[in-house]
Amino acid sequence: MTEDIDGNAVAADIRESLAEGIETLEAEGVTPGLATVLMSDDPASETYVSMKQRDCEEVGINGIHVEIDPDAPAEELYDTIDDLNADPEVHGILVQMPVPDHVDDRQVLRSIDPIKDVDGFHPENVGRLVAGNDRYRPCTPHGVQKLLEAYDIETEGADAVIVGRSNIVGKPLANLLLQKAPDGNATVTVCHSRTDDLEAKCRNADILVAAAGMPEFIDAEMVGEGATVIDVGINRVDADTEKGYELVGDVDYDSAKQQADYITPVPGGVGPMTRAMLLYNTVKAAGLQEDVDVELP
Repeated sequence: MTEDIDGNAVAADIRESLAEGIETLEAEGVTPGLATVLMSDDPASETYVSMKQRDCEEVGINGIHVEIDPDAPAEELYDTIDDLNADPEVHGILVQMPVPDHVDDRQVLRSIDPIKDVDGFHPENVGRLVAGNDRYRPCTPHGVQKLLEAYDIETEGADAVIVGRSNIVGKPLANLLLQKAPDGNATVTVCHSRTDDLEAKCRNADILVAAAGMPEFIDAEMVGEGATVIDVGINRVDADTEKGYELVGDVDYDSAKQQADYITPVPGGVGPMTRAMLLYNTVKAAGLQEDVDVELP
């Protein structure tokens, strides 16, 4: 029988486990601080940021939120980041993406002090990750690793197939699963829109990760019997509901679960883990910046 991987439960355990690290910091007079910056009037982005701020409040992290008019010059965002870089009470900085078209998102990432880059997307942190000496693991890929660990799903020697090659999920997750480490040591194939015979490659996976941004793209025909299916996607599709839409993943859940041994639902799978790992990185960042030895789950 297929088992759902409960991201809400695993994320709750991680948030609870962070309490010890936060208490250690507080004993040294330090309160971890996370600054979120929003330069958008997109309702989804506003919701994401409010959820992250609520998470901070629940675990004892000082949440600082800055909103910038989407029509403001790009320099206003860069100046805000400079101020947050210099603020000793801010240990982590997250600029909610996407930013307006007139803002260079690559410059945004480069502007954040690497030690405060709790998303793990600054070029320095990307380089450290690839070299196997990561400072902060990007939140979603790290969350996927934690889900696999929580359900005792072995990565060592496993054939892992990742559908999607984004800088946010596909590429960093591939690097993490390749690392010579207990939560790595997998043989990794990264597939994308130009991949030949995608279905066959997916069917060979012991661990299949869907991160292509295509609603319900992965179905039973692409899932090998007994595979673990991790659905990173979250897509709004029109539906006859009060809101006029529903959230679905990149996996056709009802179809794929007929083949899989383990599968993440959407919502309630990977999403809660992304937020939990942001808190994890913020606590780690506070320990590094304040020279406090923090125990992390």
